[in-house]
Amino acid sequence: MQNFVFCSPTTFVFGKGTENETGAYVQKFGGTKVMIHYGSGSVVRSGLLDRVKASLDEAGIGYCELGGAQPNPRSGLVYEGIEMARREKVDFMIGLGGGSAIDSAKAIAVGVPYDGDFWDFYDDKAEPENTLPVATVVTIPAAGSEGSNSSVITHEDGMLKRGLGHESIRPVFSIMNPELTFTLPPYQTACGCADIMAHILERYLSNTTDVEMTDRLCESVLKTLIKEVPVVLEEPEHYGARANIFWAGMIAHNNSCGVGREQDWSSHQIEHELSALYDVAHGAGLAVIFPAFMKYTLKQDVQRYAQLAVRVWNCEMDFQNPEKTAREGITRFELFLKSDKRRVCAPGEQFDDLLTFLDRELVAQIIMLGPRPFFDASQHYLKNLLLQCPMFLHNSLDKQLVFVGHTINPSAERMYDFLRLPFFVLSIYLFYHKIQPFLAMPLHCVDLCP
Repeated sequence: MQNFVFCSPTTFVFGKGTENETGAYVQKFGGTKVMIHYGSGSVVRSGLLDRVKASLDEAGIGYCELGGAQPNPRSGLVYEGIEMARREKVDFMIGLGGGSAIDSAKAIAVGVPYDGDFWDFYDDKAEPENTLPVATVVTIPAAGSEGSNSSVITHEDGMLKRGLGHESIRPVFSIMNPELTFTLPPYQTACGCADIMAHILERYLSNTTDVEMTDRLCESVLKTLIKEVPVVLEEPEHYGARANIFWAGMIAHNNSCGVGREQDWSSHQIEHELSALYDVAHGAGLAVIFPAFMKYTLKQDVQRYAQLAVRVWNCEMDFQNPEKTAREGITRFELFLKSDKRRVCAPGEQFDDLLTFLDRELVAQIIMLGPRPFFDASQHYLKNLLLQCPMFLHNSLDKQLVFVGHTINPSAERMYDFLRLPFFVLSIYLFYHKIQPFLAMPLHCVDLCP
């Protein structure tokens, strides 16, 4: 296990009717003028927005409203929110809805006190120093933004999807009423749960050893989802199952399950580029990408994949052939994501513009964020793999690497140590050999029913 410092100061107000306590908690944390930032009209039609406003009125807290947050939240609305917040002298942000509204609220919160462009924080050109306090009233278990220090925004100039991770945007409090998730359509429920599972797997697939404690936490969250998702797809108003999924979504991404261990995040970064270009639901994209990623990285640590198969998917361990067990676990994961009964449509577009996909500062982003991929590869192997990709047949390797913006150190034993390029290779390989053929089908149906 690695050294770590972990702080999760968010106050969680969990249970029935807790949205009615919003005003009291804003008052407790010093807010005097709030911006309520939300997405579509669902929070209006359900009466949730009115209940939150009534709570603020009761506490004597002033407020203004900004709706319109959409999946894969956009920079344009963030700029609008920053301007409104300054004009209205807002000193407290509430993200009302799912991860998109919350991430957008966090972006507004860092942008208001900053003299420059809020995008500087997402483009890794600056680090937040002052941020408006952020709170959340959550309606969708998925992104885990109610407990995390992260926010992801798509900039409309170039459709670049980038993330910010900083402790200053971790919510000061989050209201979590499982009843607010009763009306979620099966599609949003399933996509959200796919995202939660991916948050766990990005941490679980680690090169760090002696992490039994967090391994077991990860496995417990995964098994909870496997048990409860079919329940809520059959009984959308099953409070107990909804409550367990809601809390699982928070635990999956406040980093309780990731402390002291190397984390990956390659699959998320690949999906960010796909959803930025094609505007697919994040969870649906992950449901396509993650099984391909797992197959590709299987031999990096067969025993870890076999452990996942046995502990989570109840496979029987084949001690003579652990790889067989590992592959069976991945197959069961795929079966969990695919079914004809309760189906969720994953992206059906033909992602055939490979050059556009790659020409997106993707590697620069990974270098800045600095995740260590779940696999390491020698320079010689990476060169050969790059040359196998058809898009490289009309470009020399050196020219392509100049396009990436870096050069290879010939003496480097592992290219990762200098360029962190294994992710770049993985994105090319997965997209050309796995994702693109998979998505070329007219319709791929994904489900979260075993």
